[in-house]
Amino acid sequence: MKIIPYGRQSIDDNDIHAVTEVLRSDYLTQGPAIPAFEKAFAEYIGARYAVAVSNGTAALHLAAMANNLQPGDKVLTTPITFAASANCARYCGAEVVFADIDPVTYTIDLDKVQEAFEKYPGIKGVVPVDFAGYATDLEKLKAIADRYGAWILEDACHAPGGYFTDSRGNKQLCGNGQFAGQAIFSFHPVKHIATGEGGMITTNDKSVYERLLILRTHGITRDPELMDKNDGGWYMEMRELGYNYRMPDILAALGVTQLKKAEAGLLRRFEIAERYTSGLAGLPLTLPQYTPGHAFHLYVVQTEKRKELYDYLRTQGIYAQVHYIPVHLMPYYRSFGWKEGDFPVAEAYYRQCLSLPMYPTLTDEEQQYVIEKIKSFYA
Repeated sequence: MKIIPYGRQSIDDNDIHAVTEVLRSDYLTQGPAIPAFEKAFAEYIGARYAVAVSNGTAALHLAAMANNLQPGDKVLTTPITFAASANCARYCGAEVVFADIDPVTYTIDLDKVQEAFEKYPGIKGVVPVDFAGYATDLEKLKAIADRYGAWILEDACHAPGGYFTDSRGNKQLCGNGQFAGQAIFSFHPVKHIATGEGGMITTNDKSVYERLLILRTHGITRDPELMDKNDGGWYMEMRELGYNYRMPDILAALGVTQLKKAEAGLLRRFEIAERYTSGLAGLPLTLPQYTPGHAFHLYVVQTEKRKELYDYLRTQGIYAQVHYIPVHLMPYYRSFGWKEGDFPVAEAYYRQCLSLPMYPTLTDEEQQYVIEKIKSFYA
């Protein structure tokens, strides 16, 4: 039986050639492929600077550090996300608080964000998530955060190429830095741009950019202008406690070729979403709301028979997935006092959500097979 997963990377001969070129070169890490990928990605997103790192979680951690997050600080995020969006605050010793989600977009509810700032005094920053590819309205979020002196770190892992339209009618690409101090991306195989592992931080702040470069390399610099002294060409200084969060050149080379296919992949995702919406109409499913700028990393439906449909599809070789178990209900976060009933919209969403196969190389025939099997389940 052929397996149809919910997500899958797309690797072609150009990708393979780019990687083999690096393997034949002088550099497997810390070579020229890194700045080439960073430059291309920054241009694609519309940001001034980009810093490549080992994965999306590392990107979140370093961006939180760049915001000078301290033990005892509070960070606000959504409960419907992968745990890393919250964990980055814990890595810095900060406390995590949550706000419920919007019942239509499944992103953080901006009205609940306002309430959270009043309920949890001392919130230093907000980590909104562009869930499933739906861009958070960062202009509205920034208006709230600015009133409380809080920074914004955008988790845009689901939304490279996505955007929202601001109050002036301008398209604001996810990660462009117009309203958030930093944004982060992931290059996990199920994401729009796949390098195996890997992540990126984008920012328009030069001082933050320069600090991130040091933090990803153990906190070490070789820049004479940043060192206390210079004993010679070998000399380097550790300026602060950093990490080995570097991306190898092999992955960066793959990232460059993947980026060249990003727009075509985005268009294909739109086509797949439209076919699902048309093909599943009339079934007892809640389908996602399409808005211009949605990047469709995921196509999430809701059904009262989620477990039954999930199990049935697996018997047919269709590996749908659930995104996500609410973070506040994970045993680790329950230990801080979070419990069922704290965020009813997020919890109701979780009980019914199911992500259908969504990736550019999903064929029309495969998608039609998925649609027909869902129809047969309800029939």
